[in-house]
Amino acid sequence: MLRAMLSRILGREGEREAARYLRRQGLRILVRGYLTPHGEVDLIARDGNTLVFVEVKARRQGNPAEAVTPEKQRRLTLAALRFLKEHDLLEQRCRFDVVAIVWPEGRQSPTIEHIRDAFEAVGRGQMFR
Repeated sequence: MLRAMLSRILGREGEREAARYLRRQGLRILVRGYLTPHGEVDLIARDGNTLVFVEVKARRQGNPAEAVTPEKQRRLTLAALRFLKEHDLLEQRCRFDVVAIVWPEGRQSPTIEHIRDAFEAVGRGQMFR
């Protein structure tokens, strides 16, 4: 129970740090924590004329990006599709990014890796139906 709580806290802090980082890179954060029956998109941002669906993974050690499994990619694709349909944006250029954050014990600032175009939409063409 304590471990799960600490993990949620680290996740929330990671999302805040990722949003700050992306804003410094020139992206505009549009939505945080977009929830669907398929799962959650941590951040939705605009990078010029591209809509960016961002998965944030924060860990104390290791490679957080490895946690963005094919199943997670599939769920993110479905959630993104729902957002695009809800907002009549099916023709909008979009991409999936991953922000991997390593926040070792005792360090004030994390190491941040922004992986642009981390993966393509996963599934049977659902981004184009």
